[in-house]
Amino acid sequence: MTPPPTLAAVSVEQLADSALGASFSTLDSAGVPSTPLLVVELDGTEWSAATVEAACAVLADPASPVAIGIATRRPPSAADPVLAALTCTLAPEEWSPQVVAEPDSLPLIVAAVDRAPLAALAMTGLLRLTAGAPVASGLVAESLAYSMLLAGDEFAAWRAARPVRPVPDPVAPPVLAERTGDRLDLTLNRPERRNAFAREVRDALLEALDIAALDPGVAEVHLHGAGPDFCSGGDLDEFGTAKHAPTSHAVRLQRSAGYALHRLAVRPGTTVHAHLHGSCIGAGLEVPAFATHVQVAPDARLRLPELSMGLVPGAGGTVGVVHRIGRWRAAWMVLTGAYVDAETAVRWGLADTLRDRA
Repeated sequence: MTPPPTLAAVSVEQLADSALGASFSTLDSAGVPSTPLLVVELDGTEWSAATVEAACAVLADPASPVAIGIATRRPPSAADPVLAALTCTLAPEEWSPQVVAEPDSLPLIVAAVDRAPLAALAMTGLLRLTAGAPVASGLVAESLAYSMLLAGDEFAAWRAARPVRPVPDPVAPPVLAERTGDRLDLTLNRPERRNAFAREVRDALLEALDIAALDPGVAEVHLHGAGPDFCSGGDLDEFGTAKHAPTSHAVRLQRSAGYALHRLAVRPGTTVHAHLHGSCIGAGLEVPAFATHVQVAPDARLRLPELSMGLVPGAGGTVGVVHRIGRWRAAWMVLTGAYVDAETAVRWGLADTLRDRA
């Protein structure tokens, strides 16, 4: 059976007209929408108040598909509510956080949604929620979505296509801790695994952060990564080993390194500094996003690849990253899986400073 088309292109007026009751999608027998992705052409729109209101009503529907705006020029300010309601907008230049200047990335988005439509829809709704939620509530929502998708067919297909290799035992302490006065330096220490955020690394980092949380004498926490990469994300050979979704949810909340970092970062008198370099993928970006101050080296490359696995970010990225750069740029990162370089990270606010090349 030939699958239905993933993508539909509409004008803003057509989008607004659908508020009268027309639907862009039907569901197949497995519950997959026929059109999980809309491309909304922004050029040539009249932008009347009625059109804007009706289009925003469609985009606010909980069942709304992923909706990508396309523009070749900046629309008038009357369009701002629609830009805010879209998943993100692609244009030749950035003029607001809602707009990503990567118009050639649409094929990446189409391919990603075609491969994992249910995860893409879950991501869209999740980011709308976490953008305005407190950190703790956002992490609960993220964990629920992630755990649900772990039990889904899209993740199962990714897992089945990738052989699972044995995870080697650590050859050294997975996290190094050094205290100097009121400063605590923590270093992810599995360079032979590109500091993959395996259970041992996560648990050792949590133990060190818990100690810091109990010690009011710690005024600075600095997070580093040993070797050429800060952290390559979750250890892929551990993905899918949790067979029970509710248990996965409970563990994710109990063992959240991102939340532990956040609690320290908001403690009066304490600052948390993350020093990123090389590959910063998945958890390697999501956890440090909660730091008070993120510094990137010129070679830093930041990426959220989870959608390619049929998942959403699950280490706090839909909260910490979204609170830093907004849900639109975060959505673009998740939908494309593309790397963000160090200079773009600073411009967007994903990082706070760029380390001197010297």
